[in-house]
Amino acid sequence: MQVRTRHTPSYGVGRLVLAPGEPVLVESGSMLATSYGVTAEAKAQGGFLKSLARAAMGGESFYVSTYTAPQQGGWVDVAPQLPGDLNVLELDGRTGWCVTKGCWLAAAATVQLETRWGGFQNLFGGEGGFLTHLSGQGSALVACYGALDVVTLQPGEYVTIDTGHVVAYADTAQSRLRQLHQGAAQSLKSGEGLVFDFAGPGQVLTQTRNPRALVSWLKSNGLGPQRG
Repeated sequence: MQVRTRHTPSYGVGRLVLAPGEPVLVESGSMLATSYGVTAEAKAQGGFLKSLARAAMGGESFYVSTYTAPQQGGWVDVAPQLPGDLNVLELDGRTGWCVTKGCWLAAAATVQLETRWGGFQNLFGGEGGFLTHLSGQGSALVACYGALDVVTLQPGEYVTIDTGHVVAYADTAQSRLRQLHQGAAQSLKSGEGLVFDFAGPGQVLTQTRNPRALVSWLKSNGLGPQRG
């Protein structure tokens, strides 16, 4: 699989170019278009229990769509729900990546997906909590809200990042989820004031906009879902 991006960094679209008969894993609802003859099948990735954990605890779709190219090859276009940039992760079989809710778009069929615990914040409806873990070999495509920044940590180097701005981080980086303001119980309910501490070596991908802040703005301006 080859990944070609366009309309970045503001409204990224990824084209997944497939060899004859090659399959690709795509997050449910992310497909924009395909070349003629590409077939699609929704599967419970990793079995029923793993897919149930992915949906119930990770906040992602129960099913992962598998698109397969015909004998002449083909392509699949994917796009995220929010405007922003795209980034291609090249997995080498040694280092995996943890991806936060809503940021994973697609991956080669040789990449394994599983749900991994990343901290307690998901219990209160915020980011963090259960993450999508990618391992194996091949390309994976992740999306961000806004522009993408890459933080490269050297051994022994530390950084603190608000959870709403974390897109993904490499397995080599150590992480800890904590409350920024001690005694601020409200942060546990809203998801605000919680941060990740990362220690190098490793890379952390961040987004310049926070989806949680967008939801808060919509609600404060009466633009959120209305209850009957």
